[in-house]
Amino acid sequence: MAGAGLSCAVIARELAEAGHRITVLEKRLHVAGNCHTERDPRSGVLVHVYGPHIFHTDDEEVWNLVNRYVTFRPYVNRVKATTGGRVFSLPINLLTINQFFGKTFSPSEARAFIESRADRSITEPKSFEEQALRFIGPELYEAFFKGYTLKQWEVDPKRLPASILKRLPVRFNYDDNYFFHRFQGMPEEGYTPLVQRLLDHPNITVHLGEGLAAADVARFDHVYWSGPLDGYYGFDEGRLPYRTLDFERFEGEGDIQGCAVMNYTDASVPYTRITEHKHFAPWESHERSVCYREFSRHCGPEDIPYYPVHLTEGDALLQRYQARARNERGVTFVGRLGTYRYMDMDVTIRAALDVARAALAG
Repeated sequence: MAGAGLSCAVIARELAEAGHRITVLEKRLHVAGNCHTERDPRSGVLVHVYGPHIFHTDDEEVWNLVNRYVTFRPYVNRVKATTGGRVFSLPINLLTINQFFGKTFSPSEARAFIESRADRSITEPKSFEEQALRFIGPELYEAFFKGYTLKQWEVDPKRLPASILKRLPVRFNYDDNYFFHRFQGMPEEGYTPLVQRLLDHPNITVHLGEGLAAADVARFDHVYWSGPLDGYYGFDEGRLPYRTLDFERFEGEGDIQGCAVMNYTDASVPYTRITEHKHFAPWESHERSVCYREFSRHCGPEDIPYYPVHLTEGDALLQRYQARARNERGVTFVGRLGTYRYMDMDVTIRAALDVARAALAG
């Protein structure tokens, strides 16, 4: 296994329980990849070291799997957004609409009002901007999405696929739950214990601080590669575009911002959001607090890749790498980086289960 994140941990466990001996090589000094959590020694706050991760899914098997290893506590993600000097609730819901436009709409009135603002000439939205203009109109798009998207991706929203915005719901009631899945929660002890316990099997050996290169593949019967797809090939055709994140950490007494996530959607604010980590574990109580200001930028060679960048016009470089990957023998590319697609944690686990079961069936 090249990597000790969720993908390889799930595959390793499935194969180990079937009797296979597994070696996991992880270049970092901890498991769990970007889901890694640790206790801040000063405040006791459980910190999401590489930015917050919130577990949500409709996949009951995946939900049961993660709960087999750690206890998940109920958690509802209620995001706020600061725009134009005012604070609103996200995702866009009836309260957001009424506050923003100074109205007291009922659900049906709000739906009709937003439809009247929408650009109905756009019948099949292809870009992020077209999707926004078609379904929420220019005012809400400008206030909540355009500036934030420019900061997050540094790409004109006309060049981003509509699928990015399709992940964000618009509600015509007062439901401010950011997600709509049946199962939502946070692991009581954090994500790192989840991955540690997945890897805690006599047939699994984990080596931290040790990476894997393509030249090492011949040492193993089969390799599951969760690193960057282009990295496997030494970036010999060029680097695929990723976004990385920088975190400006600050601490203080008490409750600093009153919520877990505050988005800053104005383009004039350099960061995309502030996260206050103790609010991700509302069952705990801490006198001090730890916050991250989050900045998005182009991923350089020495940076941690977070988000693959997909454009409406497609990507010939990605297609070349994918064609080579399909022809590999003895290597399976997994995870967000290995498959070069954005995946939430539950989708990552489902994909890993499918890969492991296909290997065992084959």
